[in-house]
Amino acid sequence: MVSELKRAAMIYDFDGTLAEGNLQERSFIPEVGMTKEAFWAEVKARKQAEDADEILTYMHLMLEKARLAGLAVTKEALRHHGENAPLFPGLAGKVWFERINAFAAQQGIALEHYILSSGIEEMILGCPIADAFEKVFASKFIYEDGEAAWPGVAINYTTKTQYVFRINKGISNHWDNDKLNAFTAESERPIPFERMIFLGDGDTDIPTMRTVTDKGGHSVAVYDPSRTDRDMSKVHRLIADRRVDFVAPADYREKSQLEIIVKGIVGRMARGM
Repeated sequence: MVSELKRAAMIYDFDGTLAEGNLQERSFIPEVGMTKEAFWAEVKARKQAEDADEILTYMHLMLEKARLAGLAVTKEALRHHGENAPLFPGLAGKVWFERINAFAAQQGIALEHYILSSGIEEMILGCPIADAFEKVFASKFIYEDGEAAWPGVAINYTTKTQYVFRINKGISNHWDNDKLNAFTAESERPIPFERMIFLGDGDTDIPTMRTVTDKGGHSVAVYDPSRTDRDMSKVHRLIADRRVDFVAPADYREKSQLEIIVKGIVGRMARGM
């Protein structure tokens, strides 16, 4: 084992990758008196009518529907909605992270974990595994007098890609665009793309998967085995279009297919250092 560990990053989407479905659908949407079908149908109709961004539209609609229902959208309330996130097998107790980190350390790698999601940051921070992550990059609100007043960050399909560069350059915030856009020699970047693994579950992750793989990193598509044939067809397209290196069920238990794949990638990274 080498004396100094080399930094590497595992970057995860959240909804559909670490947890089933969307966190908003578990309790927030029912609490404002809507079904998930009605909520997302209204998002789709409004984004088209206003020629607007889908993420900004759904965040605005969350605030509007909560206001109509007489509910205060606070950080505490949003975190509460994330407490019972339906995590995939093997994630409870954070044993997945402990096991993969220990394996990586044996290979001379200090593995860091990041979230990169279009979901709501505070909901994700409320989930039981939140402190396993170095940083949660997700959509978030601006708060006034303790209540969400306006979308502050909206992470959509393509803006996700900037965050792999933030991780690459060691920028742990949303706002520092000067450092993001400044030239930084490859040798000075804390986490090279070659030592990145991105885990996602579908269409919204395609630009990020492509960016990571094109830069020499690794992308893994995970899927919920209970998905419909239509949902599975999206995974098939990711393989056919060469967007991902590997595909596995979203099973984070010991000796699962996903663990075998991730350990294999980590071993490949170690040989390339």
